[in-house]
Amino acid sequence: MTPKSQRLTLAILAVAAIVAAALLAMSALKDQASFFYSPSDAKRDGLPLGRAVRLGGMVQAGSIQRARDGVTVRFVVGDGQATTPVTFAGITPDLFRERSGVVAEGHFNPDGSFTATNLLAKHDEKYMPPQVAGAMHETKTLEK
Repeated sequence: MTPKSQRLTLAILAVAAIVAAALLAMSALKDQASFFYSPSDAKRDGLPLGRAVRLGGMVQAGSIQRARDGVTVRFVVGDGQATTPVTFAGITPDLFRERSGVVAEGHFNPDGSFTATNLLAKHDEKYMPPQVAGAMHETKTLEK
């Protein structure tokens, strides 16, 4: 084998190894990815059943209901165009309240409701998660 063909073989093997490593990394991260939806996105695009997603919007006024078990909370998240009922079993953040921004991590149910495994609430009066602000800006632009 000539030195030129050895270099070509090594180069092809290096490219193949890099492609294989990239494919392995992508397949490993696929299950860890969490996509963001607003209620109107979920209504328009359909429910992504069976996968971890984030639902963001504003907690609707008068929608928070606490169950007698002291842990389960039901509320409605809206974005100005659509709403989604959410159930969360756990301790809510201190700043979780009506008319505030929230991002719920969890999954959609076939009936259109959302079961949250984690809640993220705003931290001051001016804060809104960037995805929620962008989604609400888009829905207000579409209304005009």
